[in-house]
Amino acid sequence: MAETDTAPSRRRSGGRTGNTRRATGSALAEQMPWRVPENPDRPTEPLDAEGVEAIHRGALHILREFGIEFLNDEALALFRQAGCRVDGQNVRMDDDFVAEMVARAPGSFTLTPRNSHRAVTIGGRHMVFVNVSSPPNAWDMVHGKRPGDFATFREFMMLTQAFNCIHLAGGYPVEPVDIHPAVRHLDCLFEKLTLTDKVCHAYSLGRERVEDAMEMVRIAGGLTHEEFDATPRMYTNINSTSPLKHDFPMIDGALRLARRGQPVVVTPFTLAGAMAPVTMAGAVTLSVAEGLAAIALLQYAAPGAPVALGTFTSNVDMRSGAPAFGTPEYMRATQMTGQMARFYGLPLRSSGVCTANAPDAQAMWETTNSLWAAVQSGSNMVYHAAGWLEGGLIASPEKFVMDCEVLQMIQRYFEPAITATSPEDIALDAVAEVGPGGHFFGCAHTQSRYTSAFYSPLVSDWRNFDAWAADGAVETPARAHRIYREIVDGFEPPPMDPAIREELGEFVARRKREGGAPTDF
Repeated sequence: MAETDTAPSRRRSGGRTGNTRRATGSALAEQMPWRVPENPDRPTEPLDAEGVEAIHRGALHILREFGIEFLNDEALALFRQAGCRVDGQNVRMDDDFVAEMVARAPGSFTLTPRNSHRAVTIGGRHMVFVNVSSPPNAWDMVHGKRPGDFATFREFMMLTQAFNCIHLAGGYPVEPVDIHPAVRHLDCLFEKLTLTDKVCHAYSLGRERVEDAMEMVRIAGGLTHEEFDATPRMYTNINSTSPLKHDFPMIDGALRLARRGQPVVVTPFTLAGAMAPVTMAGAVTLSVAEGLAAIALLQYAAPGAPVALGTFTSNVDMRSGAPAFGTPEYMRATQMTGQMARFYGLPLRSSGVCTANAPDAQAMWETTNSLWAAVQSGSNMVYHAAGWLEGGLIASPEKFVMDCEVLQMIQRYFEPAITATSPEDIALDAVAEVGPGGHFFGCAHTQSRYTSAFYSPLVSDWRNFDAWAADGAVETPARAHRIYREIVDGFEPPPMDPAIREELGEFVARRKREGGAPTDF
């Protein structure tokens, strides 16, 4: 599916009277144009000023009195150099040090991929959406559930490129277990950089993987080393090992990227009742402490390096111990963390997640809860915004398409045209023209605006029951499957200079001959 940066035709489908465009047209002929949306709403703030201060004090207490374990010798040496108290692998840091380090971080930053028209700003009111990342399994209506493979990984990258409402090519949408882990990152990054022209992510899983990823992004962009280092071109996300621990490879990768000016999103994974206190305030406090600890380290090592604070705080099902997502508690924790991110002046990352095992009603209400919590919290980056199932263990192309419908609706909801109040929008002339008992279908005001007045759906079927049934009674997952197949079967990769593609391929081949990344320790 060729991508353009121009607004497509936006005709209406006829609402209740007919919606047959899907039978004849391109799957994405009417998708919304590429843009980086801005959230115009005031954030939802469940905490009062005293609540924000209480969580802040609690996080500082954890950092000062309990400490965070860093399983990374370089990090420990940096903390000693900074004057923090290091006892074995435990690091305690004073309030003033944390405040000084966090204050160094920029409030926003711009990521520029090989196609500069796909640049995105992280921070302020900007809100960008990221594809599902890291599930080990895939599910679709034809093959069912199965381990991830390289062919399915490629299909998800095509979906990532095809949808304008997906702004970043995040981690592996599904883990391709049929590629040896020593070279998996090379094959995956090559496909990501050639099948998409959007900002891409690299996993912080050891020196070789991070260094290879930076070099591949540099080559794909046709950049010198100095040009790569001068501005953010890619990013990583790291997770703490809750409670109170950061592991070696993620901190190692984060330091390498930060020192070259590439953004690091720090996202503690705290499940209330299991890896964090059962109360949401306690879980958020622990999450904030773990996040601030890594951000402080990165700002000490690379002052001013772009960073973001992530939230992945939810709860467990206390009957089974399984993680639960899209819950009321998840929504409130996301909103609360949004308040804390604004308190520290940091961009916020959240997620579009669910616990459901198939792209059914539960999947969509849980994901919609998560996505609207992202809106309400003022999130700047939304991970797993399309395609996530089974608590992150499954990626589904049907769910990907269904989620993109919701993402488009959110983007439309943000548009100022909906709430404009000019005389033309108040439309008193139209009211006068129609008069009592008339209708507005044929009046001049409607006729000049009807093609773009309302949101036009990708997957939703707005016909009445009889028309829908007469056309085969196709339910939403099946419609989404058809769109997914149309995109993949007709996909055309974005243009890339043949010389750059050749250089990228030669780098991958050379690194494979050298063995890639070590896997035996």
